[in-house]
Amino acid sequence: MSTNLQRHDALALLRESMGEMRGGETAVLPFGIDALDKRLAEGGLVLGGLHEVSAATPTLTDDAAATLFSVGIAARAAAGSGRRVLWALTRFDLYAPGLEQAGLDPATLLFVEAKDDKDVLAVMEDGLRHGGLASVVGEVKRADMVATRRLQLAAMSGGTPALLARRWRKAGVSPLTELSAAMTRWRIACAPSERLPAPGVGRARWTVELARQRGGPPFTLELEACDDTGRLALPAAPLDRETAPARATARAA
Repeated sequence: MSTNLQRHDALALLRESMGEMRGGETAVLPFGIDALDKRLAEGGLVLGGLHEVSAATPTLTDDAAATLFSVGIAARAAAGSGRRVLWALTRFDLYAPGLEQAGLDPATLLFVEAKDDKDVLAVMEDGLRHGGLASVVGEVKRADMVATRRLQLAAMSGGTPALLARRWRKAGVSPLTELSAAMTRWRIACAPSERLPAPGVGRARWTVELARQRGGPPFTLELEACDDTGRLALPAAPLDRETAPARATARAA
C-alpha cells in the first residue's frame, strides 16, 4: 500500500471518529419498513459503508433472490439522484428485465467484467473512492479481511454504499463464515409466495436474515420481494389476506 493511500485511509478513519464524537448524524438508506429499520443499529443501511449479501444456499433460486435483494438496494440508492450504479463481476449473467422489475433501470448501470475476484475488488475500490456513483456492487467468491477493510474505508471516503455479493464456492460452507469488515451481512432465501384466491403465483417472498451487524443484534424476517421501485414489504396479516377478496368483490359490485 502506498504512503498516500495509507494517509488517505487514516484521514477517513479520523473523520468517522470525529463525527461520532460530535454526535453527527450518519447518512442512511432506510428500507421504509419499521419492523426492519427499527432493528438496524442506524435505522437503515449506512450509505458510506460496506454491506454483504449472500444466498442462504447455493441453489439458483436463492442466488437469484440474493441478487435481487442487492438490486433493490441499488435501485433505491440511485432513485432521483441522477447518478449511476457500478456493477463489477467476472461473468456477465444478469438479466436486464429482471433488474428492471426490481426497480433498477439497466440504462443507469455501468458494467465491468473483470478477470478475477482480485480485479473485481480493485474496480469496486476505485468506484467507491470516486464519490460520484449512487452505489457500487461487486460479485466475488473470495474476499479476505484486508480486502473488505479497504472497501469499507473506500465507501467511507466516497460516501457511497458498497454492496458485496458473496457467491458460494463449495456446498456446505456459507460464504459468510469468512471474517469481514462489513457493517451488515445479509443471508437471503426464497420462501413460499402468497396464496391467491385464484390460480396463479403471488408476489415472491424471501426469508431475510441479518447474520451480523455492527452495533446491533442479528435477526430474521419474512418479507415480500422487491417491487418495481426496489422496495420490500411486510406480508399482509392473515386476517387481511382473508378479507381482501371480499373487499375486492364488494368494490366490483
